[in-house]
Amino acid sequence: MSVADSTLRPADPYRLGYRAPNLARGHGGGGPATKRVIVGYGFWLFLLSDIVLFSCLFAAYAVLADATAGGPSARGIFDLNRVAVETACLLASSFSCGLATIAVARRNQILAQVALTITGLLGLAFLLLEASEFAALHAHGYGPTRSAFLTGFFTLVGCHGLHVTAGLLWLGTMMAQSFAKGFRPDIGRRFLCFSMFWHFLDIIWVAIFSLVYLVGTRL
Repeated sequence: MSVADSTLRPADPYRLGYRAPNLARGHGGGGPATKRVIVGYGFWLFLLSDIVLFSCLFAAYAVLADATAGGPSARGIFDLNRVAVETACLLASSFSCGLATIAVARRNQILAQVALTITGLLGLAFLLLEASEFAALHAHGYGPTRSAFLTGFFTLVGCHGLHVTAGLLWLGTMMAQSFAKGFRPDIGRRFLCFSMFWHFLDIIWVAIFSLVYLVGTRL
């Protein structure tokens, strides 16, 4: 076989020392994915574990919803007007978080800080309304130990509130880092994870609002 024929034949991928052709980065044999893709994928795995947690809490609440032990049911204690304001605050914060994502992509420091501040204030308003709801229920003797129904309710909604609190602390950290260090690639990846987390909390709250409050007051 001539040298010309050997150069025209495709290389044997099983031959010792074979090296794959240099394809585009992040596509199959062309090399590993970018750090942004890897970090995003890893954080999605974390969110999936959180989905499992909330799924268990939703299932427990559904089982305990009728176990009032002679105490109040959802229809008698939930104030839908207050909950509607809570929902509006959290959904609006998701919109402002989206604006912050656009600002970070465009490296606009002022717009990013303003949008994140609005997100934080709306998230704080949500937490204050939720805390006032819990305090009002406890003042009427409807604490988490009153019945299994209230135990399931406080656990599910309270767990979401703890996640929002953690999100607000994370938001403050992101604001400080982006202001002090600018939009470095590592900060951009952290902000990607934060925005995914915040939108995830909105989705969970929509499920809580629909299944706990709306369905509960209609039964």
